[in-house]
Amino acid sequence: MVVLVGGSSTGKTRACWEAIQPLASQGWRLWHPFDPTRTQAVLKELHRVGPWTVVWLNEAQHYLGDSDAGEQIAAAVHWLLTDTGRGPVLVLGTLWTEYAHQYTALPIPGEPDPYSRVRELLAGRTLTVPDSFDAAALAAATVLAEAGDHLLADALARAGDRRVAQNLAGAPELLRRYRQASPPARALLDAAIDARRLGVSLHLPQTFLTDAAIDYLTDTDYDQLTDDWTERAFAELAQPVHGKQAPLRHATLRPPRLPPAPAKSSTGTPKGPGPVFRLADYLEQHGRCARRRLCPPASFWHAAHTHLTHPDDLTNLAEAAEDRHRLQWAHHLLHRAVEHGSTRALIRLARQQEEEADDWDGTEVRYRQAVGLGDTSTLESWPDFLAKRERARILEGAEGREAAGAIWDELAERGFADAYNHIGQRYEEGGRRAEAARFYRLGAEAGDPDAMQSLVFLLAEDRHFKEAAEWTERIAAIGDIYAYPRLAYRYEAAGDLTNAKAYFQKAVDAGLIDDYGDLVRLHLQEGDDAEAMRIHKEGIEAGWTRVPMLVAEDAGDHLQADEHAFTAIDHGTVLPLRELLFRRLRQDSAHARPLARKAIDAGLAWIVLGIGGNSDSEHPQANAVLQEILSDADDIDAPDPELW
Repeated sequence: MVVLVGGSSTGKTRACWEAIQPLASQGWRLWHPFDPTRTQAVLKELHRVGPWTVVWLNEAQHYLGDSDAGEQIAAAVHWLLTDTGRGPVLVLGTLWTEYAHQYTALPIPGEPDPYSRVRELLAGRTLTVPDSFDAAALAAATVLAEAGDHLLADALARAGDRRVAQNLAGAPELLRRYRQASPPARALLDAAIDARRLGVSLHLPQTFLTDAAIDYLTDTDYDQLTDDWTERAFAELAQPVHGKQAPLRHATLRPPRLPPAPAKSSTGTPKGPGPVFRLADYLEQHGRCARRRLCPPASFWHAAHTHLTHPDDLTNLAEAAEDRHRLQWAHHLLHRAVEHGSTRALIRLARQQEEEADDWDGTEVRYRQAVGLGDTSTLESWPDFLAKRERARILEGAEGREAAGAIWDELAERGFADAYNHIGQRYEEGGRRAEAARFYRLGAEAGDPDAMQSLVFLLAEDRHFKEAAEWTERIAAIGDIYAYPRLAYRYEAAGDLTNAKAYFQKAVDAGLIDDYGDLVRLHLQEGDDAEAMRIHKEGIEAGWTRVPMLVAEDAGDHLQADEHAFTAIDHGTVLPLRELLFRRLRQDSAHARPLARKAIDAGLAWIVLGIGGNSDSEHPQANAVLQEILSDADDIDAPDPELW
């Protein structure tokens, strides 16, 4: 998985598209989930993704940033990436820098952590796309321009700030249209910019924009408005610029494609919000910077309160109004959000009561009311409040600790299986292993995979291998076959080589062919050379070619070694190729280059890129050779050295 991070119109999408072109001739498929909505498409169809598929998550904030489904999508993508039976797959995405910062920022103690799974998913999987061309890129672009690329020559002539990609995407014309817009059109754009930067969703209702724009006009401009000013202003902003972009374009919402509800079949299609419009990405980003210190006028808040109905939009604006000391509007917008079903707004009201009155019981009533609405975001926020109360009670001594345990029990009863794992870890860290095992077991019985694995580790360390083996089978049954080698290593650490071999055998039977090496190693350790040789041959037939690959490499037969490495790839493991390439980077750069090129051509550029993480600190020369190889490759982007 690779997510390109950068500003608007910097070439992120184009870079991804160019990078995957070689995969088409190798039988790969491309899947772009977007219909009926991005989140619904991913949640409904991601489980069907099979090997040799590129999952295209362009503008990944629409997937990972979704307030209701973002964490679930992150978990589903993580499962896809770790399910060896469905690989190889490549997940490509793009993100604006501000979204990347938002999703990867560490949570503030005591505050909700809405992007915990997203943060884990993105860790080590982002590459930065610079906003401007460096000297080398400008020189290369100049050569192409002088060779006859007139479009590029024109962009270079206008790109005084080296932002060539943005110029190619029509950014200057968008900015000119913004700066030279008629007063009514400029007022609509400023209202749209303020709405987007303060948290309103992508599609802006025309009624909202029209009413919000009024106070953006001077008295003189307002007096000169004609009866048809809205039609004229929207028509002006709909005229496209280069790249088929318009400053503010009409957006057609796709109708939902869900099975009809029998009880409501006679009511017809529900009425929508009326015409909606979408602000050009580059103007949105420009406006976020240019208007970052400005507070919207009263007409903006009034229009939001009157016309907006999405609970997240209203809650975001309520928080923005409070941050800007528009406390009355914050109050009204917050209650408006509650009227439209925002449990987040209800929780915010509860926190205000908590802060102002220190009324734990009264605040809990609001949380329970929010939980009763069944909203996912509420279920994620409620334990934050209870954990805060837990910390307060812990300060009271042993009696408070008992109350804290009761709170976590209540959370688990309401479906928070991970609450058991949380409290179990705390007991284990405190040396109370029996209590930890009890909570892990409760979480495991409730179906939490983390609690299952924590329980296996604890049981194995305490030599309760029979129960550890039972839970290992249950973990493997839900898809985590790596549970087999994890338990095998613990048997080996305990000196039980018989069961260690048995679980390594389960691992290879499940398809983890790398564990043939562990089986061979243990049989050699016991002096059973004949069985080790038999397993070695069986492993080769199954695609475990590490040893013959290294034998061929030591004999100087580099082509044969390459063949063995790619045979292993065909059978589901990349470790031999990684090892061979890393070895050549350290010892034989001349033969490292063709192997890296072959991997890139085979659609395995991510392996080449990933090796840099090991070579920088341990083998500086290998790192230098790898950078040269990547710089010579014209179909992938070299990673930012700071990420290596």
